[in-house]
Amino acid sequence: MAILLTSTVVVALAPLLVYLWPAAPKGQRKQVLTVTLDTPIDQLSDGQAVKFNAPASPDSAFIMADGGGDNAAGDLAFGGFVVKNQGKVDVFAINCSHLGCSIALNTDAKTFDCPCHGSRFHLDGTVLRGPAQAPLSHLTWKQGSDPSSIQVDGLTLGF
Repeated sequence: MAILLTSTVVVALAPLLVYLWPAAPKGQRKQVLTVTLDTPIDQLSDGQAVKFNAPASPDSAFIMADGGGDNAAGDLAFGGFVVKNQGKVDVFAINCSHLGCSIALNTDAKTFDCPCHGSRFHLDGTVLRGPAQAPLSHLTWKQGSDPSSIQVDGLTLGF
């Protein structure tokens, strides 16, 4: 009787578990992605940022280390910015924390601006003006083999 009851429960719950926790797409795997920067980190002046994109071959994305608002740790970003601000180097995901639009660097104002709803961020990622209420998400990174490259935690998408 116990075996019959257990097998009934397993058969009933298996489809639900597959729906809630689907298998990763074939070929998808976490890995460190190497990105070549247009301006080497050691040549960035204070208040300067450089944009970079996730490698397109194979299709890849970066994994956000933290988040807030529309972003969460583990969410994906397809680009980012390396910024030097007050001597500190940070790497941010390109996604606005309000609704995920791609931010842009405003070189005149030295801010990150979101073209969708007008959010504005300081170069340290904190909110200058809303509607965003959470700071920009960081990407986990380390210096590459030379000043023109960085290694960022990412995901090969497998398509």
